[in-house]
Amino acid sequence: MTRDSLILASASPRRKKLLEQIGLQFSVSNEDINESYLVDESPEEYVRRMAEEKASSALSRLQNSATIVIAADTLVVKGSRLMGKPTDREDCLRMLKLLSDGEHRVLSAVCVATATLKKIVLHESTVSFGPISEQQAEDYWSSGEPKGKAGSYGIQGLGALFVRRIEGSYSSVMGLPLFETANLLKEFGIDCLAQASVDGNSVSPMSEGELN
Repeated sequence: MTRDSLILASASPRRKKLLEQIGLQFSVSNEDINESYLVDESPEEYVRRMAEEKASSALSRLQNSATIVIAADTLVVKGSRLMGKPTDREDCLRMLKLLSDGEHRVLSAVCVATATLKKIVLHESTVSFGPISEQQAEDYWSSGEPKGKAGSYGIQGLGALFVRRIEGSYSSVMGLPLFETANLLKEFGIDCLAQASVDGNSVSPMSEGELN
């Protein structure tokens, strides 16, 4: 498999690192889609739709019908509140206050598709936060890490300091459920372990610097 035959439809450095972690060779395509919520749309429906629309956007520009696209979307849900990427400092502080000292859900949908076949899987994890003081929230925003992250935090970075417990998939909370992604890829003829063996890829763990 070459980089041109597998495309990650996401500019997220975290998703890129996760796919590299499992030894895949791929190209990256940043898909700029409308991420507005639809009326009466459930959180589950929203993340599935976002993943599918990112994949469809990438597929619409492909010349090779055999190319496989991977797309994903992640959403943090606290009660009935949907938490995407923070729009500004106030939005970030609002989210962190809501998440402080309690549990929230993290929904990650992954879509694997070609011009003729499309498969989508949704994974849900539960994350428990300890208390977050106003000063901690301010300091975290100042670090720059919350920008561009669902729920205003990154579990792979400084955001881990808030996490008391996880029930589910760590990689899914990061933005791409690897177990589900690998199983979907098998349905498209890609075995990650076999591919890594054939390519002779030496997959090294992600360093702390790479995770940020």
